[in-house]
Amino acid sequence: MSVEYAIIIKNKTRLETLIERFNTKAQAKFYIERFGGDFNEYEKEHEIFHNSLSTVQRNLSTILKNKIVERSFLPSFIFNDKQVVVTVGQDGLVANTAKYVKQIPIIAVNPDQERYDGVLLPFNQNNFLIAVEKVITNTFNSKLTSFAEAKLNDGQRLLAFNDLFIGATSHVSARYQLTYNNRTEEHSSSGIIVSTKAGSTGWLSSIFNMSFGINKFIEKNNLNKKYAKLNDNQLMFAVREPFASKRTQVETTAGIITSNSKLIVQSFMPNNGLIFSDGIESDFLKFNSGAIATIGIAGEKANLVIT
Repeated sequence: MSVEYAIIIKNKTRLETLIERFNTKAQAKFYIERFGGDFNEYEKEHEIFHNSLSTVQRNLSTILKNKIVERSFLPSFIFNDKQVVVTVGQDGLVANTAKYVKQIPIIAVNPDQERYDGVLLPFNQNNFLIAVEKVITNTFNSKLTSFAEAKLNDGQRLLAFNDLFIGATSHVSARYQLTYNNRTEEHSSSGIIVSTKAGSTGWLSSIFNMSFGINKFIEKNNLNKKYAKLNDNQLMFAVREPFASKRTQVETTAGIITSNSKLIVQSFMPNNGLIFSDGIESDFLKFNSGAIATIGIAGEKANLVIT
C-alpha cells in the first residue's frame, strides 16, 4: 500500500460548541458562570486539545502532506486507499470515523490522557508518528474490528462501530415486533441497543450498571461496574425498559447475535421511528410502520493500528 496523504479527523471542543451557540466567548462564559459552572475547565480542556492537535499536525507534516477534516464532514468526505487516517479526540471519534473509512488504517491519538479513558486510543501526540511510519512502510500491526449492520427491507443499510439504537425519536414508547431464535414477540419499550465488542464498555454497559444497581438493593451486596464480554464475531442486543401488557411481551429482552443468529425487528410506529448508530442521531434510517430491519454482523471491518 502506497500512502501519499494523511487525513486528520477532529471534533469541536466543548468551548467551540458553546461559542457557536452564544456567538462570543464572553457570552458563553457569562452563561456558564451564571449557573455556577467552571468556565476555566472549558478553556483548559480547549487549550490542551489544540496544543495536542498542533503537535500532531506539525510532526505529521515532516513526513506526509495532510489536512484536517471536521467530524461533521465525514459522511460526505471521499477517502481512498492511498491515505492514512489519524483521529485526534475521544474514543467516540474513532467509532464515528471507522464506518466511513472502511479498511484504511486508523491511528487513534489521545489528546488529553487525564480526561479521556482512551480504550480505543493507543497513541499520543508524542509517539503516534512511529505508527504513521510503520503504515507507510506497511510494517504496522493492526486489529480488525467488526461492525454491526442494520439492513432494511427497502435495501438501505447502516453500520455501527459501537452500537445501534432502534426506537423512537422522542421519549414515547417504541412499538415493534421482535424475532430472535425463532421466537416472535410484540414489544413496547424505550428501544433496543445493539452493541459490538468495541461498544460493550459504552452504552450497553450503562444497562448492565443499571440492572446491577437495582439488583444491589435486592441482594444487599456491593457490585462493581459490569459489562458484556463479547467476541469480535458477536453482537449483543438489550431491550430498554420493556413493558408487559395484554398486547406486549417481555420474554425476549437480550441475546447474542452471530452470523447464524440474527435479530429481525418490524416497526409498528406510524412515525418518529428511527435507527441511528454510535450515538449520532443525525446518522439514521427512518424506521416507521412497514419497515423491517435485519440486524447482524457487517462484511466490512475497521482497521485499527495498534502498538
